[in-house]
This record gives sequence, C-alpha cells and structure tokens, in this order.
Amino acid sequence: MRKIDLLFAEYAESHRNSTNKLIHWICVPLIFWTILGFISLIPAPHFCISYFGCMSIVSLIAIILVSIFYARLSLLISLIMFFVMLLMEYFIYSVNIHVRQSWIVFLSVFIITWILQFVGHKIEGKKPSFLKDLQFLLIGPIWLLSFILKKAGIKY
Repeated sequence: MRKIDLLFAEYAESHRNSTNKLIHWICVPLIFWTILGFISLIPAPHFCISYFGCMSIVSLIAIILVSIFYARLSLLISLIMFFVMLLMEYFIYSVNIHVRQSWIVFLSVFIITWILQFVGHKIEGKKPSFLKDLQFLLIGPIWLLSFILKKAGIKY
C-alpha cells in the first residue's frame, strides 16, 4: 500500500462520524486558509500579478514547501493543491487589502473553526490525528481532496 493511502487510512480512523466529517469539510479548508493568511502577514517583499493580486515571498515559499511535501505523496494532489493554495492566496490578498486589521479576520476564523473541529471530535469520540503526528495537519486537506478525486473517477 502506498504511503498516501496509509496516511489516509490512519486519518480516517478518527473521522467516521458523519457530523464530524461535515464539520471537517467546512473547517479544514478554512483553517488551511487562515494559516496561509497568517503567513501572508509576515513582513516580506511582495510581487504582484495582473488580475491576481499580490503575494509575499514568504507565502510563496510556504506554498512551495507544502507542495513538495504533497509531491512526495502524490504528484497530482500536489499540483491540485498548489493551485488551490494560489486561489486561497487570491482571497487572502482581497481580505488583506479590504480589511484594515485582517489578522483579526484570520484569528477569528481560526479560533471558531478549531473549536468546531474539537466539537466534531468530541462527537466522534476520538482525538484528532494531529495529536499523534503533526503531519496530519497537512493530510486533512488532501484527505478531503481525495474524496473529490474519487468521486470524479480520478486516480491520485
């Protein structure tokens, strides 16, 4: 069995309850978005692309590092997540330019979604996977993506 399938199987062990799964479908992408949002606030040079917006060099480095982690598991998932993260950066840029203290938005969403995640795990009756291994913080988003790919009949 491939490493990615082993990680998905282990992650799935604490995500069987339908309510917990629903909470994860909402909260995992938002938590991922807020983390990228926090990274975007680190003072660093930015570059801008027409019709896209601006992104910091630190954000780009983070996206590349996460993409490399994903590429070690699945090239297709890595490519998809690279573009998902760029799309998230577009919305992060929109928040950063329209909200004076955007960190408050990121922090509020981060806290609320983590509370909901722990409520989901309380309902599930199992601890979150990342308490056992921190890499599961990066597995959650691609675990959700794997369902979309399976539904579309795409092998990752």
